[in-house]
Amino acid sequence: MSKTRDSLLLLFFYFSCASGGHLLVWPMEYSHWINLKTILNELAQRGHEVTVLASSASILVDPNEPSAFKFEVYPTSFTKKELDMHFMKWVKTWTYDLPKSTLWAYDSKMQKIYHEYSDTVQKLCEDVVLNQKLMKKLQGSRYDVVLGDAISPCAELLSELLNLPLVYSLRFTTGKTYEKLCGGLILPPSYVPVIISELSDKMTFMERVTNMLYYLYFDYAFETFNKKKWDKFYSEVLGRPTTLCELMGKADIWLIRNYWDFEFPHPFLPNFEFVGGLHCKPAKPLPKEIEEFVQSSGEDGIVVFSLGSMVQNLTEERSNTIASALAQIPQKVIWRFNGKKPEKLGSNTQLLKWIPQNDLLGHPKTKAFITHGGGNGIYEAIYHGIPMVGLPMFVDQPDNIAHMMAKGAAVRLDLNTMSSTDLFNALRTVINDPSYKENAMRLSRIHHDQPVKPLDRAVFWIEFVMRHKGAKHLRAAAHDLTWYQYHSLDVIGFLLACVATAIYVTTRCCLFCCWKLAKTGKKGKRE
Repeated sequence: MSKTRDSLLLLFFYFSCASGGHLLVWPMEYSHWINLKTILNELAQRGHEVTVLASSASILVDPNEPSAFKFEVYPTSFTKKELDMHFMKWVKTWTYDLPKSTLWAYDSKMQKIYHEYSDTVQKLCEDVVLNQKLMKKLQGSRYDVVLGDAISPCAELLSELLNLPLVYSLRFTTGKTYEKLCGGLILPPSYVPVIISELSDKMTFMERVTNMLYYLYFDYAFETFNKKKWDKFYSEVLGRPTTLCELMGKADIWLIRNYWDFEFPHPFLPNFEFVGGLHCKPAKPLPKEIEEFVQSSGEDGIVVFSLGSMVQNLTEERSNTIASALAQIPQKVIWRFNGKKPEKLGSNTQLLKWIPQNDLLGHPKTKAFITHGGGNGIYEAIYHGIPMVGLPMFVDQPDNIAHMMAKGAAVRLDLNTMSSTDLFNALRTVINDPSYKENAMRLSRIHHDQPVKPLDRAVFWIEFVMRHKGAKHLRAAAHDLTWYQYHSLDVIGFLLACVATAIYVTTRCCLFCCWKLAKTGKKGKRE
């Protein structure tokens, strides 16, 4: 029935004659923008007008590049260099400075990172909603929907101020707190591991204890050092008491960039749609120079190596450790690298500042992918069925690699402590052990076996919200309940009171009857 329903949705999606809509977009930087841009380009191709709110300090959101959509640039006190430095500092702190022993060991530093990130995003939000000239222009533009990334709050406030439906596109929020506490998603800690816990859905007793502690910690962290500031800010802007969760909970659709090829099964709600891998596409021909290098690998094939766009440089010591390991393997290596050339670089390794990653992963000679574990790279590897060696560094990357390990498609190493021998052995394992390739191909088949492509699914639901001016019929009634009503504590209390009353009345009746019988017995004896 599910496949039939999705097929009918796809037919309706293609043959509907709905006129183009007008979207207002609150973007996030780096890989988040790359994913969102994929959706926006598709929407623009289908005749919709797309307006992106971009700060004067935007890093990747470039209003000057040729684009199918419009940009509304607003002034901010940040410079582009300052904003980029903020992000890079957080990445560096998370990668190198946080002790990895336990969550509690680096709790204070994590809180500092979250504080700084939250304050930066809030300042950008203030620069928009407190700009009266800009807001007046937005209110007169007759948008149909607001599209944003939940990891960067403000889209929900714009939605409320402009009285528009809201659609989220996101990979996850830390601990999935927004999805759980604000979106109403049900995530039982007994078998749904917390993001960054690096656990699977099959946990031992002590792992379930650990997972529960993670849940409690992130719920507490959300309530104490993040949410209160946003609650106060939103209440001041709207002129009435409100909360971040209240506004987030009004979202019509949550487009989650995950799918069951990656995610562990868990309950989800009708207004949550899984669109993982929406940016993936078939491989295109490689540039001539790269293709010649790939073909020179012969039957041994190639290894693709990238640590993503946010890692600019490795230390010389780490670079040489990696280069030494790569020089020992029979495969040719294409390494995305921006820094001083390692002294131990082998003749089999080519350094490039940019690589056509998707096209390389889709090349028939590619044997393995060395990755930091970012969501985009993980999904490209799944799409093309390539086993991985993970060198995760921050945020969700360790957890992403843990998911791939649990599914038998990856080996993990610690970038900061691994030796050349460790990396050499890991590569030899994923290349020579056929189970890794088989598992990667199994995930690829699952990913491709969908009645509707992820990108088409994402666009369909955005258009659905525009056509129907929202999707409140998919929103669970849980959002309208208090916490004690949601957990049925009032009902449980009432039933307990009924039981207690029944027991009390029954006991009193029994005691009265016993007393009556005893009294009657004594009277009979006297007679």
